[in-house]
Amino acid sequence: MALTALVIARLRALGDLPGAVSDTALRHFTDAVGVGHGAAGSEAGAHWRRYAAAQTGRGPASVFGLSHGLPPETAALINGGLIHSLEYDDTHTGSIVHGSCVLAAAALAAGEANGRSGAEVLRAYTLWYEVFIRMGLAAAGGFQNRGFQLTSIGGALCAAGIAADLKGLDAQQTEAAIGIALSQASGVFEFLTNGSTVKSMHPGWAAHAGLVAADLAQAGMTGPATALEGRFGLFRQFAGDAEAPARFEAMIADLGEVWHLQDAAYKFYPCCHYLHPFVEAASLMMRDGIRAEDVESFHCFAPQGTAGIVAEPWAEKVTASGHKARWSLPVTVAMQLVDGRVDLGSFEGPLSEGVADLAARSTWSPLEGSAFPQRFDAKLRLTLKDGRVVERHIADVYGNGSRPPAQSDLDGKFTANIARLAPDADAHPLLSALAALPQAPDCCAVSAALRQISAQE
Repeated sequence: MALTALVIARLRALGDLPGAVSDTALRHFTDAVGVGHGAAGSEAGAHWRRYAAAQTGRGPASVFGLSHGLPPETAALINGGLIHSLEYDDTHTGSIVHGSCVLAAAALAAGEANGRSGAEVLRAYTLWYEVFIRMGLAAAGGFQNRGFQLTSIGGALCAAGIAADLKGLDAQQTEAAIGIALSQASGVFEFLTNGSTVKSMHPGWAAHAGLVAADLAQAGMTGPATALEGRFGLFRQFAGDAEAPARFEAMIADLGEVWHLQDAAYKFYPCCHYLHPFVEAASLMMRDGIRAEDVESFHCFAPQGTAGIVAEPWAEKVTASGHKARWSLPVTVAMQLVDGRVDLGSFEGPLSEGVADLAARSTWSPLEGSAFPQRFDAKLRLTLKDGRVVERHIADVYGNGSRPPAQSDLDGKFTANIARLAPDADAHPLLSALAALPQAPDCCAVSAALRQISAQE
């Protein structure tokens, strides 16, 4: 049996989701909705808002920041792009997958379009997130090392699985949809050369591709059955790993028994997740009384696997500003030390006075014995002007499975993101509608709350 067929058969044989897994999935889904609203109210999401406003078609699917619906594939494109625009969306660290920006966008649009219950929407989202994570674990770092973002490459296939499930397609049509999605899979890291905002399109296009693939499969188009393991399939073509299909097959065997989604990490800073433990380390040092004016220089010990994204070339990273600084290790650490914060406003204007100067007095080297990518660890060393040297090591990022966040922090993040778009709006009706989604007969209450927020902007 081809791997795609094996995945479909395994998922369809599973019973109800465990309660703890359902709760985790809902928290991630809710976080993604909040982040999408934060982007809709930010400069980083402005191009998506303009694109949404220019659409002349109407449909059943909600769009963050829009008071009317659009066709589902268009809504999935825009919402997926918005969720990823701020670098504020969740990550499964071990697989290096941003899951919700693709899968929540696809599930919401397909659920609204097909009149599915909240439980059906969350089930599809959860199960295909589990498949998505296993794709990354099977070829750890392989996609990224070849310049591809797994979020978009594998995301297209998993979004197709979600869309097929919520459209009620049979196993053969679902297999075709996933094969069709492979031919739409795309997303490369060249955006890093100038910090271009096209990166946000990666998950949006993947969600869009998945919905279109399911529509085409329903219409009778066929796709390769060997989309995962074939000579030109996902693992061999995009990760360059001929052994990954066998590893992935072994991981499929424990679907429904091992739930990796519970290890996915939430973000509490709107920048690349690799930077978060360094920002936290700087914050803790400030809590101990250190101030930017005390610092002569600083040195970052970073996992080697993160270097190509946040540390190299260092000469360019130290001069980054605006959106591009979301992937700059020296600048984000300097922001925390100088400004005392790294938040949405940090990337929307010129750097504060002193940030660039401090970033220029920084260096980096590989972190020996790093647990990356299972953990996002970091060590920060400050050399102070009085001659003292202080260090702080972070074993894993806050919000990851090993350091789960407080619900109050998640609620605060959600409320702040809604206020970013609509300062006078009450976030609680939307939060309540999302909380009730597992028992809801459809997505109508969530749809209404989403559009109410947009109308109050």
